[in-house]
Amino acid sequence: MTNSILFIIAALSAFGPLAVDFYLPSFPAMATAFSTDVENIQHSLSSYFIGLAIGQIIYGSLSDRFGRRIPMLVGVGIFTLTSVACALATSLEWLIGLRFLQALGGCAGMVIGRAVTRDLCDPINSAKVFSQLMLIMGVAPMLAPLGGALLLESFGWESIFICLAIFSALCWVAVLVGLPETRDPNEPPAPLSGALKAYGTLLCDKAFMGYVFSGGMALAAKFAYISGSPFVFIQLFGLSPEQYGWLFGLNAIGFVVGAQLNARLLNYQSPDYWLIRVVWVFIFCTATPLVSVLLMPDNFWPILLSLTLALSALGLLTPNAMVGAMATHGRIAGSASALMGCLQFALAAFASALVATLHDGTAMPMLCVIFGCALLSLAATKATQRKATDRPS
Repeated sequence: MTNSILFIIAALSAFGPLAVDFYLPSFPAMATAFSTDVENIQHSLSSYFIGLAIGQIIYGSLSDRFGRRIPMLVGVGIFTLTSVACALATSLEWLIGLRFLQALGGCAGMVIGRAVTRDLCDPINSAKVFSQLMLIMGVAPMLAPLGGALLLESFGWESIFICLAIFSALCWVAVLVGLPETRDPNEPPAPLSGALKAYGTLLCDKAFMGYVFSGGMALAAKFAYISGSPFVFIQLFGLSPEQYGWLFGLNAIGFVVGAQLNARLLNYQSPDYWLIRVVWVFIFCTATPLVSVLLMPDNFWPILLSLTLALSALGLLTPNAMVGAMATHGRIAGSASALMGCLQFALAAFASALVATLHDGTAMPMLCVIFGCALLSLAATKATQRKATDRPS
């Protein structure tokens, strides 16, 4: 895989986190603009996750049938147009609906980017590429909240969505000019009529599903944090939107460091070896904030530092679970990537909505959901370790 293709895939994969992290500091301002509460603004986040889940199923089948480029161009085009529409939204209901449509477009890059990686790399190199992607993608959550806060203060929350439209338009040009078709021409196109059969095959693959839920519950914990952290740190602990942006940058640095450490560790042991060990670290790091908030309810530093370590663990956990799920499904790589993304973001949507539903004016709903997701990730990982030996090599 060339550096230019890697960069394009990273930019496309960043649509998901960028469209989420960029507008987080604007939650209180958007609540004021739409005459509602912050917890209702959180539903625009949940609708985005639902769109990501549903859209990935569509693009998976399309990319296996028509190749990688055309569905990618269509999806990025949809994202660009709906980003402009979000900036023009006149009510919260319109914004929630437009965020759903925006996600339907944005998920194309996420799904097809993983399929392109599977097309061009073997399993070990795929895991290393996924770790490299997380380094590049780490710039998005590192800078997005800070950039969003600066745009919010200077031009209002609408400018955030205008910037997303400009970024996605540039990505559309990059795909058109710089991304060749990577699907193996010697493999017959997977017919659309066989999409349900392909998804049925994947759903019956216990090892595949174990990897999906291992990474998916960890991802759900991350998005529970993303959903709840604006209230916890801006309103509960009194940080400014700009301070929150710097705080979120610290979280992103931890994630990037973990991903790069994973790339080095893969030189010594397999992804499965590190997966089960890292998930235990994840459990410890998500349990610590629950204890700290009970003992020191007015101090946000223990919460921040322990969750930063948890996100660092995610940088190791996520790529190893991802490559395990994708390893043995070459002909239907697009469908495998789509189903994995669909299920994982469905879990993320549920966790995000659960944080909003359980909102009680404290940090406990967010922290409890995060820890619960970590426990379920551990259970899935342990089940995967038992089932992986039954998979074909």
